[in-house]
Amino acid sequence: MNYQNIITIEPGKRSGKPCIRGMRITVYDILEYLAGGMTETEILEDFSELTSEDIKACLAFAADREKKLFISSL
Repeated sequence: MNYQNIITIEPGKRSGKPCIRGMRITVYDILEYLAGGMTETEILEDFSELTSEDIKACLAFAADREKKLFISSL
């Protein structure tokens, strides 16, 4: 998945953390909700401005970051 147009990083917003479409909701927030047991449906109900594609972008971003960490450790 190409998350480039969904995940944004702005130095003045949320201390430069990766956010969703320029909003104040971070990738970390979404990953925390999922790790805590919330379903995609529950997240979308709580945050009506989010889409299923936004959540998938967060997962793709996290997977890509993990891959980069692994490669750099080799």
